[in-house]
Amino acid sequence: MDFESLRTTVIDFVRDHQAWAPVITGIIAFCESLAVLSLLVPATVILIGIGALIGSGAIPFLPVMVGAAVGAILGDWVSYEIGRYYKDGAKRLWPLSRYPEMVEKGEAFCRRWGAWAIVVGRFIGPARAVVPLVAGVALLPRLPFQLANLSSAFLWAFVWLAPGAGLIDWLRRA
Repeated sequence: MDFESLRTTVIDFVRDHQAWAPVITGIIAFCESLAVLSLLVPATVILIGIGALIGSGAIPFLPVMVGAAVGAILGDWVSYEIGRYYKDGAKRLWPLSRYPEMVEKGEAFCRRWGAWAIVVGRFIGPARAVVPLVAGVALLPRLPFQLANLSSAFLWAFVWLAPGAGLIDWLRRA
């Protein structure tokens, strides 16, 4: 199944089974936020498409946004814990083993910016799922990581769902 087929299938499923929208959105956000799995799921276009379904009035915004945020939180948390568990051994795992210079830059970024690296990394496509893993490898303390993870996940979910949900039209009318 190619990315376009996956996107269409998920959007059609959400359209036909609206009660499942928060759960499906959470699963998609989890896949987007989990190291390695994020490479296989076209989450960004799916989230924008689900946002458009919200904009049509078929699905309420808040439960879907919370579902996306919870999925993103869990994905980043798992990636972080994998990094803490494997420590430097994580650098020998694919795909990190193929990009050692990227890992070094990621570690330096985490050490320099601490928890802010999690917030910024969530909004940078390829770094989204790698920064939490690298933060775990760099042994960023859990509490600052989780505070950044929680707050940035809700902002991230809002940013990806709101445009399709009609935020731009609402702002134009206001």
